Amino acid sequence: MIDAVRRVGRPSWLGHLSPGWRVERLIGTVMMVAAPLTARPDGLSGPTWALAGMSLACWLVFVFLERRAPAFALVVVGVSALAAAAAVGPSADGTAMIMACVGLAAFSMHTRPGPLVIIMVTSAAVVAAVLSERSAGDALGNAAVMLVVVVLGLSRRQYRVQAEHAQQLLEQTRRAQAGHARAAALDERTRIARELHDVLAHSLGALSVQLELADALLSDKGDLENGLDRVRRARRLATEGLAEARHVVAALRDDVPPLAEAIAQLVAAHGDDHSGTIGFEVGGTPRSLSPAAAVCLLRTAREALTNAAKHAPGAPITVRLDYRDDAVSLVVRNGPADDQPVPQGGYGLAGMRERLALAGGRLSAGAVGEGGWQVVAEVPA
Repeated sequence: MIDAVRRVGRPSWLGHLSPGWRVERLIGTVMMVAAPLTARPDGLSGPTWALAGMSLACWLVFVFLERRAPAFALVVVGVSALAAAAAVGPSADGTAMIMACVGLAAFSMHTRPGPLVIIMVTSAAVVAAVLSERSAGDALGNAAVMLVVVVLGLSRRQYRVQAEHAQQLLEQTRRAQAGHARAAALDERTRIARELHDVLAHSLGALSVQLELADALLSDKGDLENGLDRVRRARRLATEGLAEARHVVAALRDDVPPLAEAIAQLVAAHGDDHSGTIGFEVGGTPRSLSPAAAVCLLRTAREALTNAAKHAPGAPITVRLDYRDDAVSLVVRNGPADDQPVPQGGYGLAGMRERLALAGGRLSAGAVGEGGWQVVAEVPA
């Protein structure tokens, strides 16, 4: 059974040959075999029969070894053409001429020998045919026929060379595209892994600290109120970390909406969950961005809205996404904030700035107007 599988998995050398090659060699072999078989009894003498047999034998060796030993096969087919050409003159019919033309056609159509080699073999065959002829008219006619056959063979050879070059170029293009796709996939995996690592490391680290404080307050000091407060804060951190992880994983989904639509959904959800007015505007013509840039802007918008809700609850918020020729910018501005202490944790401006820098962008944040706050993120288009 194993041997049978191996035989099926390893096709014979004939399986690698193109249909065109098979047809050409089949027609050539039929002509080479039929020419001496259909010759007139008195058309070939003893030496002429020897040259014709030599030409036929060399042709058969050429057909059998062309794909296994191409260099040797070309030498053999050249000898086949020269042997038949030498028998053109002594031959009383066109038997030797047919065999010579078949050999020259096969040699001139082959893509392995260079044009100079083809010209040399053709010249030698023409000279051999001319010298073997007794009549100048027949010699010139035979030479003309051979040259026409070689010219047609060279035309076919040029077509094959162009087809091989096109196939090589196509294969190189496919390999380049595959390499580019593989590199892009690895880059995307690296980006997602980095995002998940940072989110989980921050969330779990902060969660561990809060749980340790809660354990110390409850077990050592018996401070139930502060211990419960730490537990609540730990729960909030776990919820925020889970939400951040979901947002990162969402970058892998095929149905993630475009950036403008995603920010519009984010703004609508924020307006439903918080008091105060919020508006969203889009400038320019929306277009697709790289996943890294789109995720960075989306996370920046989410973090800016979260900070606005924490530090300036109820204040009006405006969000604007601008598509320019060389960059895409996001501006999130909120009204005056109250004097409540700023809670720590979450993604933070430092994290947003780092992510945007990895995507080739930049971030600026600061006070604007009378107590307002503005966050501006920009990525190259």
